[in-house]
Amino acid sequence: MRISLLPLFLLALPLLEIAGFVIVGREVGALATVGLVLASSIAGVLLLRHQGFGVMARVRAEMDAGHDPSRHLAHGAMIVVAAILLIIPGFITDIIGLLLFLPPVRDLAWRRFKGRIVVATDFSGGGFRRSRDRVIDLDDGDYSREDDFKRGPDHNSPWRRLKDD
Repeated sequence: MRISLLPLFLLALPLLEIAGFVIVGREVGALATVGLVLASSIAGVLLLRHQGFGVMARVRAEMDAGHDPSRHLAHGAMIVVAAILLIIPGFITDIIGLLLFLPPVRDLAWRRFKGRIVVATDFSGGGFRRSRDRVIDLDDGDYSREDDFKRGPDHNSPWRRLKDD
């Protein structure tokens, strides 16, 4: 039976963070320690905003090219986790968060964990495809919200025929 160290780490983390505050506070002073904690929180928010938009642009480019965007989505998730770790007060979480902002560290984590992650998608034909043959184009007179309230559903509607195909 395999024992996970994660619960033990989560229990020990607050104690380690308090010890980190004491050690850093003793070296640089209490006011500087509070300033460092505030600066890391602000840095987390700014880095999330800057890098998050970049990751989303890369995901969109991968999808438009018809490729699997799972690596970039995983990088985006790790950036969110890194930002949360920076926003949480503490120096150990800040160190882990800063490491996760580095692309080589994220690549290493992705290679390590991608075998354990199941992505449920429809990659038929090697990528994303946008189906244009099932588009229904309606004119202004084909639909109005007032008609629905007065007479009920129209059984000859193109939307009904699409379901039956």
